[in-house]
Amino acid sequence: AGRKVDPVKLALAGTAMGTLLISLAMGTSMYFNLSQELSFWIAGGLTSAKWQGVNLLLIVGSVGLIGAIIMAPKITILSLGEEVAIGLGQRTNLVRFISLIIVILLTGASVSVAGNVVFVGLIVPQIIRGIVGADYKYIIPLSMLFGSVLLVYSDILARTINPPYETPIGVFTALIGIPFFISVARKERG
Repeated sequence: AGRKVDPVKLALAGTAMGTLLISLAMGTSMYFNLSQELSFWIAGGLTSAKWQGVNLLLIVGSVGLIGAIIMAPKITILSLGEEVAIGLGQRTNLVRFISLIIVILLTGASVSVAGNVVFVGLIVPQIIRGIVGADYKYIIPLSMLFGSVLLVYSDILARTINPPYETPIGVFTALIGIPFFISVARKERG
């Protein structure tokens, strides 16, 4: 319980797991002759987005946003540390479980529509936290707002940089996200 997790090792483990799963998906798509569709889904983009997907995002996004805003004060208290949260009467495992379900719903809905747009979930909340502080009742809605703004501008750039072809959005978010990720990892290391 008192052991500290090295964020760089955790990030590397996540990267390794992600690479393994993407490799398995690529192998499966090559077997079923779906390589081009998968490569665009992996890189992320809105070319294949349909209004049905937007309707799904409206429903799931609204429910998820309401749930996230309800959970925001509890998440803020939990971010102060486990002992503090327990001392303030939080049921930490329940807060984590409900928050995880909300994150899974929101992430699953957005990835099913736009594909795997990388680094938006890492960049935007960190920037918002730096601007508004550690209160999640501000971080959560502002992250959703500014994440969508980043996605729209990335999509505009993706559509205009190489007409008539569309460059995957994930290329632009990765160009922003990789240096940001490295700087955050270096700060964590000290």
